Amino acid sequence: MSRTAVYNTTVQWKNEHWGHIQLGNGPEMDFSAPPDAQGHPGVLTPEDAFVAAGNTCIMMMFIWATERFKLNLVSYECRAEGTKLIELDRTEIFTHLRLWPVIRISAGAEDPAVVEARTQRALQAARKYSLVANSVKSEVIIEPTIEILP
Repeated sequence: MSRTAVYNTTVQWKNEHWGHIQLGNGPEMDFSAPPDAQGHPGVLTPEDAFVAAGNTCIMMMFIWATERFKLNLVSYECRAEGTKLIELDRTEIFTHLRLWPVIRISAGAEDPAVVEARTQRALQAARKYSLVANSVKSEVIIEPTIEILP
């Protein structure tokens, strides 16, 4: 049986190209359009939030998957990039969300090849179960670097 969950945010215009957002989970911050769209540098933009949503969701699902696959996660760091296409009529769309996670897993006494294969499956599960990745039209590409440590 399907279930639903509701998440919310509240935004408020401050002035010029400034806004303030309250997230349903508590944090709040100012935001702006990016500088190339008459916004301000050094603050959250909707584009940053979009890329961050995909990156953070994949990471959280990977952490869940490492627990499920009984992997000893040593570290995870991921750079993400969203590619925006600007059409002739000035409409815009993110065409790709590309992630480059660097994952370090301790193999302990296990065969490193077996641990690496399990790590790949955990990453596939993270992608499969990521709410954000499943909710965007953009192609989501994950190009990992996996290091299996003794």
